[in-house]
Amino acid sequence: MRRLAYVYIFGLLMVALAICGFISYRSKKPIGKRVGLLCFSFIPPALGNMIIVGSITENMALAGSYLYYIGMDIIMLSLIGFTRHYCIFSDGSLTDKRRIPVWLYAMILIDIAQLLLNPIYGHAFSLQKIDLFGTPYFLMVSKIGQAYHRIVCYGIVAVVMAVFIIMCIRVPKIYRERYAVILFSLIVATVWQTVYIFSRMPINRSIIGFAFFAVATFYFSICHRPVHLLDSMLARIVSEMKVAVFLYDPEGRCIWVNRPGRELTKISGRDYERAGDELTGLFGGMEELSERTDHEFTAFSGGKTCYYLVNRGRFFDEEGRVLGSYVNVRDNTAEKQRVEQELFQSNHDMLTGLYTREHLFRKINERLKHDNKADYYIALVDISDFKIVNDVFGKEFGDYALKKVADWIRLYSDESCIYGRLVGDNFGSCLPKKLFIPELINRDLSRFKVKMGNTEQPLMIHVGFCEIGEEDNDVSILFDRARLALSTIKNDYKTHVAFYDRRLRERVRWNQEISSELHTAIEENQIVPFLQPIADRSGNIVGAEALARWIHPKHGFMNPGDFIPLFEENGMIVDLDKHIWKSVCGILKDWKEKHPGLFISVNVSPKDFYLTNVLSDIKSYVEESGINPKDLRIEVTETSMMNDTDMRMKVLEEFRKSGFIVEMDDFGSGFSSLNMLKDMPVDVLKIDMKFLSSSKDNVRANTIVKNIIKLSDDLGILSLTEGVETMEQFDMLSDMGCVLFQGYYFAKPVKLSEFEEMLAAVQGA
Repeated sequence: MRRLAYVYIFGLLMVALAICGFISYRSKKPIGKRVGLLCFSFIPPALGNMIIVGSITENMALAGSYLYYIGMDIIMLSLIGFTRHYCIFSDGSLTDKRRIPVWLYAMILIDIAQLLLNPIYGHAFSLQKIDLFGTPYFLMVSKIGQAYHRIVCYGIVAVVMAVFIIMCIRVPKIYRERYAVILFSLIVATVWQTVYIFSRMPINRSIIGFAFFAVATFYFSICHRPVHLLDSMLARIVSEMKVAVFLYDPEGRCIWVNRPGRELTKISGRDYERAGDELTGLFGGMEELSERTDHEFTAFSGGKTCYYLVNRGRFFDEEGRVLGSYVNVRDNTAEKQRVEQELFQSNHDMLTGLYTREHLFRKINERLKHDNKADYYIALVDISDFKIVNDVFGKEFGDYALKKVADWIRLYSDESCIYGRLVGDNFGSCLPKKLFIPELINRDLSRFKVKMGNTEQPLMIHVGFCEIGEEDNDVSILFDRARLALSTIKNDYKTHVAFYDRRLRERVRWNQEISSELHTAIEENQIVPFLQPIADRSGNIVGAEALARWIHPKHGFMNPGDFIPLFEENGMIVDLDKHIWKSVCGILKDWKEKHPGLFISVNVSPKDFYLTNVLSDIKSYVEESGINPKDLRIEVTETSMMNDTDMRMKVLEEFRKSGFIVEMDDFGSGFSSLNMLKDMPVDVLKIDMKFLSSSKDNVRANTIVKNIIKLSDDLGILSLTEGVETMEQFDMLSDMGCVLFQGYYFAKPVKLSEFEEMLAAVQGA
């Protein structure tokens, strides 16, 4: 019966090993398959032992012995593989996955081979029949082969023990449990086996110890959850967190604080209750805070402002009872400062530190929504010719100059002002009217200089101001008005302040109205050429100059000064000039038979050279009308030739080659007339009588005019004096050699019908 009990015990062990092996092998853990193989490897020796104990014949006992011994070799193979994978720490230390020496496997294979050869040579073991518990029992008798088998197995077990001992020494204390228990169970099983060998007990009970080792290995590798390890790790993690953690018992007493919490509340040791009191002093009662929600607090520490995010929560057991609560405090100062810095950079100009254009407009809009608009001015600050400053002195000096202008704006402003950098060298401001002191601004800007090292340069700065009306809601329009005010003093070195006033507002309105009506005026022939006669020395009319006049249906006859300068500025002069050119060609076509030989001069403005192909357009009108090109004279001003001189001279030369006569108007009004005259392809030189009337020394002026006429004659250029108003002037200029004349002495510019009446009267006489 006692032998049968051992048979049952070994059977139960095999079932337990099979279950552990199956669970391990199906586990998703990396070590699972190794543990499963280890558990399965203990089944053969357990089965062999069970057969030996339960055998009734020698052959049956012999089969059990072979199964036991070879099974022990299988255990050694599995134990090596398990140890190699289990004893690898997270830092990669210990076995560092080195390959197992081939000779170790060779020793095990040799042992298996020599055991299998035992039936032939009988060198490993034999069986001895004895009486046990009143029945025959076959006891193994060891020989030299058995000694080799034990050396191999004990050697491998010794190596495995050494590895586990090293792991117990090298790993942190909290990890030792997982190695120490397996090592202990292996030692117990090995000692048990040793006792069996030396005691010569008939039944090998040590297999129970090895099974215990396998089950312990399974438990600690697959099932064990190291609670103490986890608690220790969590405590260490919480303690090392940058977030301050405060734990409270159900009564609200602070029972634990991590290191950042102790630093925050400035406590030492374990005076946790005082830490809780200090925390309440910093942020108030925690029970008032909603759970699991971040609450932002501001505190002052070390002379600086700190920002904290505080949240609280509670712990519950499985039955929902409160175990305690916690408070987390995170220092959010760096994040807050980073966000504020990013916000500052997005809203401020990187060079000057002033508001950007977009943010300035937003801030002004907010101000005007809540305050009385009439109490404020919009100001636009502009640095004239700043590009030249950059080109001459370099970008570094230019950037420094912009910073100095920004500093001046800060100095002039207070907290009620909103100011920023609009773009480039333009700055904007919204300031209360009470701060506006024109004398102070003019004084500051009249002597504004920038000095950087040895470089000193005055800057010409102008400021345009605009009042804000109750109906004004668009900040960009207000700055446009301030810019328009600036345009009135753009080249003024003495005046630095300009206002957008009613007069300027009316001018803007007028410009917009007239500009919008130009195309209609052209289509309806509201704009027509008036002709001013040009006479020769005998007083005979030989031609005329065409001058644009607008007969407006609402405003009546409009002074050219009301629309010509505007169209020259906005480029619409091109449309006006084309209309006059085409109209004059129509007049000349009609004159081919009525007044043959008469010419008409038309003006070509500077913008015509830029915005249209003036040569092609005029030639097309001439060809379409079928007139002689010499009858349509091309009149350009001296100043219009100052820019792109070479290109424009080529155009004029093409006009002459095409048969046109080219006239230079306003000769003497510029500063480089003689220099231009030597190169310009012109046929007629028009001299303005204003040149004489504006001079204080008439003798000197007369001498100059006389020599200009003589010079033009020597160059083969006809001279034409305009602005002749008296007979004395006409006689004097005739005596000087002038060929052609134009002015009120003969007639003012008149309608085509009146001009033709004058021609008819002359011809009739």
